[in-house]
Amino acid sequence: MKNIIKRDRYLNRLISKKENGLIKVVTGIRRCGKSYLLFNLFYDYLISEGVNEEQIIALALDDDIYTSLRDPDELSKYIRSKITNTNTYYILIDEVQYAISKNELKNPEDIRLYNVLNGLLRLRNVDIYVTGSNSKLLTKDVLTAFRGRGDEVKVYPISFSEYYEFTGGDKTEAYEEYALHGGMPLTLYKNSDEEKAAYLKGLFYEVYFKDIAERYDIELPDVLEELADDLCSSVGSLTNSSKIARTLNSVKGISVAANTITSYLNYLTESFLFSNAKRYDIKGKRYFEYPSKYYCTDIGLRNARLNFRQQEETHIMENILYNELLCRGYSVDVGVVEITDSVNGIRSKKQCEIDFIVNRGSRKYYIQSALNVNDSQKLETELRPLKNTRDFFKKIIISKTTAKPWIDEDGILHIGLYEFLLNENALDL
Repeated sequence: MKNIIKRDRYLNRLISKKENGLIKVVTGIRRCGKSYLLFNLFYDYLISEGVNEEQIIALALDDDIYTSLRDPDELSKYIRSKITNTNTYYILIDEVQYAISKNELKNPEDIRLYNVLNGLLRLRNVDIYVTGSNSKLLTKDVLTAFRGRGDEVKVYPISFSEYYEFTGGDKTEAYEEYALHGGMPLTLYKNSDEEKAAYLKGLFYEVYFKDIAERYDIELPDVLEELADDLCSSVGSLTNSSKIARTLNSVKGISVAANTITSYLNYLTESFLFSNAKRYDIKGKRYFEYPSKYYCTDIGLRNARLNFRQQEETHIMENILYNELLCRGYSVDVGVVEITDSVNGIRSKKQCEIDFIVNRGSRKYYIQSALNVNDSQKLETELRPLKNTRDFFKKIIISKTTAKPWIDEDGILHIGLYEFLLNENALDL
């Protein structure tokens, strides 16, 4: 087993943004590897490119030795004192939320830290990179406060290809382990299933829920936990705030308003624990306001939250595929196709679902996730929505098979799960 988990996808994105005049903001769920990316991988890259150590100003504000620098004015003085010539200086600041007071969070436009960083850019020979806890430094706050001068780099937990490059071995066995414990980086260094489970469960209680409670002053922590359980239990299922509120009332005996659920859903997604996939009417070319689907950012966190009880392989595979598409930089929606049936001369309309509508730039793909399509009737059920889009965008069905990719008579690409996950260019086969 190798000692270093490569994150070349994100390292290359940082490199491509180097010295672009913007503040690079590295975002993502806590403990997914943002700090390691910046302070180890990117730092080593700069050194390999001939940058002197004196030109790299690296600060981890959660370290006690930098307590005084949590004051934005002192931070500015310190950084400026290190810039002694006209060479380019690379400023790497980790956990910048330590330089933001709780009162300032109420209005991100007034956060002094942002003025400090924007001011440093005016020196013209600095290149700035920051990471921070998503409990206090959320994407929407950052990009607003930087007034268009923030350039986001989203980091996700370990993808299966990164995982497999690290572990090697049999692909099937590697996938089964990945589908169980997910891709939070530190799980790869745990020696037993018990250690991995304890670590993942602890993240929810000791990191994520505490982060959310601290930022939003949660009045109903039990509801937040029940909501997280419900989302984990029903990944890939259609839901909305009213439905969840009714379920909590009828099943758990918890009375809570739908608007409270809406707020808590936003907190969970803004903290990168879950992602929201909206439904899109392909023929009507419009989004549905509700219901929508939620997916867990890491499947291991999902399983741990449910004490590894609900191992629905179909939903787990769908969640893994959704996350992989996000990692590759695609935007992902749920597709809806209206199909007209005629039985005994009676016409009826029904809505059929396409698991993912995938977009990046001018490219669009329709993707169905199917655990297996060995049964002809099951295969036809999966293919029917794809055949009825009535357009020329590429259509793909991904199933858990080791068969080589092939294209059927309707032009639909059939591809195996492992081929897709391990091949960055699989959609264009």
